[in-house]
Amino acid sequence: MKIGALSKQTSCSIQTIRYYEREGLLAQTKRTQGNYRLYGKDALQRLTFIKQCRALDMSIQEVKQLIENRENPESSCASITDTIEEHLAEVSARIEDLTALKVTLLGMSSACDGEGKIKDCGVLKKLSE
Repeated sequence: MKIGALSKQTSCSIQTIRYYEREGLLAQTKRTQGNYRLYGKDALQRLTFIKQCRALDMSIQEVKQLIENRENPESSCASITDTIEEHLAEVSARIEDLTALKVTLLGMSSACDGEGKIKDCGVLKKLSE
């Protein structure tokens, strides 16, 4: 199938597919005489796997690592578990950061009722502190 068909089947943009090829997540494909890329079932399965990983907010490096592990099915899965645990720790840290950000924004929001003049705005005063 051509890149447009792969894009439609996976709901992944053509630019993203090309990017994944450049990054080595997708193998370089065969080309027609007209220089169109041709993709097979393997590319469709790989792209679906990549999309699932990216939907979990995994980095390109994490996805590469999982793909490398996947290509060695007889190896221990400990490295995969480690990758997921590291990613979970990163997500947890981001949640803590976002929670702190939310608290700060709530404090700023309550500093101004929106009824006064800009010169008296509590939000701008807090931002200037």
